[in-house]
Amino acid sequence: MRIELIVRGICCLRPGIEGFTDHITVISVVGRFLEHSRIYRFGVGEREQIYIASADFMTRNTLRRVEVAAPIYDSDLKNRIRHIFDTMMRDDEKGRELLSDGNYTHRCINETPLNSQELFYEEAYRAAETGRVK
Repeated sequence: MRIELIVRGICCLRPGIEGFTDHITVISVVGRFLEHSRIYRFGVGEREQIYIASADFMTRNTLRRVEVAAPIYDSDLKNRIRHIFDTMMRDDEKGRELLSDGNYTHRCINETPLNSQELFYEEAYRAAETGRVK
């Protein structure tokens, strides 16, 4: 089982510890826009379930507040949400990977550096110009 996390700020989990968290990848994307998506994807293929939520899974949100998570059933919306998540996982301009020692490292994983927030901004701008929202 592989676990991929995208966090905006602090993450207390230490990924990459042999035998414990070596199946977990943590990416932090901090860029121009402070707001971030709350996407939860579970399972693969036909068993995949996607949710969007009003909050992350921090203790303050799960114990002291009322938050909601909504399942996504529409296949077009699922594809758009997958695009958002997968693009952020490939961000190597503003994205940093958390190492097992607690330090973040710059990633060079694309031939041309990718800034996911700027890409999403451009996509939204083009969609608004054409009158077509993805």
